Formats: sequence, structure tokens, C-alpha cells
Amino acid sequence: MAYNTRHEEIVRLLQVMKEVSVRTLTQRLNVSEATIRKDLTQLEEQAVLVRTHGGAILAEKQRNMSGIKDREQSLLEEKTAIARTARTLLSAGETIFIDSGSTCALLAHAVKDMHLRVICHSVAVINELINSPAISLHVLGGSYRTDSGSFVGPVSEENVQRFQIETCFLGTAGFSRDGLFTSQNLIEARLKSEVLKVSRRRLVLSDHSKLDHAEFAVFARAGDIDILITDDQFSDRAWMETVGCEVLLAPVGAEVPR
Repeated sequence: MAYNTRHEEIVRLLQVMKEVSVRTLTQRLNVSEATIRKDLTQLEEQAVLVRTHGGAILAEKQRNMSGIKDREQSLLEEKTAIARTARTLLSAGETIFIDSGSTCALLAHAVKDMHLRVICHSVAVINELINSPAISLHVLGGSYRTDSGSFVGPVSEENVQRFQIETCFLGTAGFSRDGLFTSQNLIEARLKSEVLKVSRRRLVLSDHSKLDHAEFAVFARAGDIDILITDDQFSDRAWMETVGCEVLLAPVGAEVPR
């Protein structure tokens, strides 16, 4: 892989995951640690990223290092597996909605070669799809939230009502034992609820760390969701059989047929 291609992939992973380790990059790009360290040094000199102990973060995140969650890096394989499994449920020509969040951004990367109409409000999703000739991209607009890198608010909620969505893919900050899908932000939860109203098939993408967990704002109950896709590292399979919606377990580390 040419160095400029590696650099593009490193930046893409940082945009999605916020932080990456040298070990992860060597595995994904199939090069030596010495090569990755040289790449990171070059990108740091260009003010693209900041080197950390054993990896790197995006340059603009340097002053917010304490707020970066370690699990975003450790769950990259799980989130990638979820995105690949979600792709298998789509057919060319569909109109879909892709939410904000790291798993949804990985889904956008996974479907960029499919002929789809994609509605979104996330800058990370836009960046993944904007140059894809196969994708017809529609952005909701609205008020920009730096924390989530997405557009929300009344304008977004009104605009989404103009579409008939065949399949929506939503992220979640938590799914509790009493069957509630939750968000950390009320405004984002409201947009998710509006998306569900205009979607024929409704899916939630969630890695196992968010299961058996609840946040502040409820956007759906189990009965509102058709399919929950999570990774196969979640241990409480008995609970999964009682959640109230279909659950698909994405195999981590395995290639999912396209």
C-alpha cells in the first residue's frame, strides 16, 4: 500500500474512532510498526494528528484527551463487524438513513460502493460518502453539534419528514434491561424518534458495551425496533432472547459475505 493511501486510511480511522494505536494500524494496513511510526510522525508534522504513547489522536482533540474514551479504540473490530453485518441486509437502490456515531460511520464506509440513496446528518458519514459515485447523498442540515459531529434540531426534524426511508440505521448510547434505547442528548433523541416515524424498517447498531446500560434521553422502546445488531462478544445470550426485537450477532474477526 502506497504511503499516501496509508495516510488517508489513518486519517479516516482517526475521524471515526478518535484515537488509534500503532498495533491496530499495523494489523489493518499490513505493514510494520516502524512504517506506521514513520507515517504518524509525518502526519504529526503536517498538524493532522498528535502522537500519543502507543498511537495517535486527531490534532484538534489534543486539549480534550481526558474526554476520549478508551473503549472506542478497543472496540474497533466489534464495530467493524457490526457494520459489515448491517451491509448484508441492504439491496441496491434502497433509500436509507445513517445516524451519527462511530459504528454508523463505519457502516457508511462499508456501503460506499453500493447504489443507494443515503440520508444523513453526520459529518463523518458525509465525509465517507461525498465522493462516492454510487451514492445519492442527502444531508438534513440544522444546528451543528460539535460533540457528536452532526446536525440536529428543528430544521433536521422537519426535513427528515420529507423523506420515505426504507431502512434506517440508528446508533444508541445504551439499551437497558427494561427495553429502552437511549441517547446522551435530548435533541439527538428527538431526531432519532422522528427518523423512526418515517422509516419502514428500523435497525439499531450497538456494540456490546452499550447493552444493559441506560442514558438520559429515551428515543425508542424494543417494540419500536425491528432488528438490533450487536457483536458476538456480549455474554448474556439468555437476556437477548427476551429483549423484544430480533437480535443479530455480528461475528468479530470473521469476513461477512457481501
